[in-house]
Amino acid sequence: MQGNIVQTKPTKSILKLIIPIIILVLILAVFIWDGYVIVEPGYRGVSVTLGKVNPTVLNEGFHFKIPLIQEVIPMDVKVQKAQSEETASSKDLQTVEAVIAVNYRLNPEMVHKLYDDLRLSYKEIIVDPAIAESLKSVTAQYTAEELISKRAEVSSKVKETLGKKLSTYYMILNEINITEFRFSEEFDAAIEQKQIAEQQALKANLDLQRIQVEAQQLIEQAKAQAEALRMQKDVITPELVELRKVEAQLEAIKKWDGKLPSVTGTGAVPFIDINELKQ
Repeated sequence: MQGNIVQTKPTKSILKLIIPIIILVLILAVFIWDGYVIVEPGYRGVSVTLGKVNPTVLNEGFHFKIPLIQEVIPMDVKVQKAQSEETASSKDLQTVEAVIAVNYRLNPEMVHKLYDDLRLSYKEIIVDPAIAESLKSVTAQYTAEELISKRAEVSSKVKETLGKKLSTYYMILNEINITEFRFSEEFDAAIEQKQIAEQQALKANLDLQRIQVEAQQLIEQAKAQAEALRMQKDVITPELVELRKVEAQLEAIKKWDGKLPSVTGTGAVPFIDINELKQ
């Protein structure tokens, strides 16, 4: 019996020494494994202690935390994209289908508040509904034709409206793009017919302008001819008429070949060739 008792004393002593060491090693292992966090580039860390969000935002880099008590939630602060197809109505009650792409990002300094309010479901809870609501509220202010002709203005208003909604939840709107507006087949056909009518009216107007220009040219030309005749009439005098007669006679003499005409005028007596009489 005593032999057995002597043998157990060293064993108990060793166990008393080993157990604290094991506990210390486990604590160190837990600390090494869960006692720090690295926040990646493009992210911010939200520290949560026993379910409560701490007011401090962790920037990129290495940070210590309390193992098993604190948790760090990474929040993406890079530009994110949300694209959706929405159905809305225009001011003249036309159905409008729009494809809109939105670029936004989280406010890096306020991600702890965003997480406290919405956790990680901010896109489904806030972003998507805000896009639809903003688009519908703006398209209702324009007719279907204006949505096409004033597309830049419509986009600007949607951006302004959506930016205000997102800023309420600590998000920053970068840009929006309305990539497409689609209307009913009936409306598209009506627009096409209107464009054809406008083109025909434009062509008719251009033809009328051309005709008016040509008519004006003819009038001006007639005026010029009348003015030329008037000027000629003003310069014609009896002396000028006599001069023109003399010039015509001189020109006729130059062209005479020395032969007399055999007949002068209608019913005139023919000239007699003197040479023939001599023979």
